[in-house]
Amino acid sequence: MFALIHGAGDVGWYWHLVEAELRATGHETVAPDLPCEDDDAGLPEYADAVAAAIGDRRDTVIVAQSLGGFVAPLVADRASVGRIVLVAPMIPAPREAPADFWANTRYADEDRESYDDVFYQDVPPALREEAWKRGRAQSEARMSEPSPLAAWPDVPTHVVIGRDDRLLPVGFLRRVARERLGVVPDELDSGHTPALSQPVKLAGLLTSYVR
Repeated sequence: MFALIHGAGDVGWYWHLVEAELRATGHETVAPDLPCEDDDAGLPEYADAVAAAIGDRRDTVIVAQSLGGFVAPLVADRASVGRIVLVAPMIPAPREAPADFWANTRYADEDRESYDDVFYQDVPPALREEAWKRGRAQSEARMSEPSPLAAWPDVPTHVVIGRDDRLLPVGFLRRVARERLGVVPDELDSGHTPALSQPVKLAGLLTSYVR
């Protein structure tokens, strides 16, 4: 079973094309909406929402997009997790607050161009418009709280990154994945949101991890 975690200010709908591909090959999926608009909710509450969607299912594959990377390892303390896949992720260090990720990973040192659209530049226009319409506000009220993560869970972990990611550039994520997890990422020809721009290829990667 795959539990799919969306990123900041988003909804579970983000994963709907990947879910269709996974279900077509016999996999069960859940993609809950996190309480990202709620000022009273932080990382623990986000992880609680995912764990509630998983219920008593065993050996779940957690797939997390962007800010969801901070949520994914916390789910392992709340549900049966067999594998973690981080997609275009923020990769947390133990006890790190999401707000501190940027300074701690030396993000400002990256040589990045300025773009009007850093999320959906390679997504088909109608789908891009629907994604913007469904987006929600992301509360920052608790983003400065340290994560309760003490250490990365002892489960196989994969990282998937986009070669054309404008928000988290490919070189940046290669380095952070190596430094923080000792992982060499798999790469897709996509931007920051491959579940919308490359759903078939992303779903194929996900299923390859569990064969």
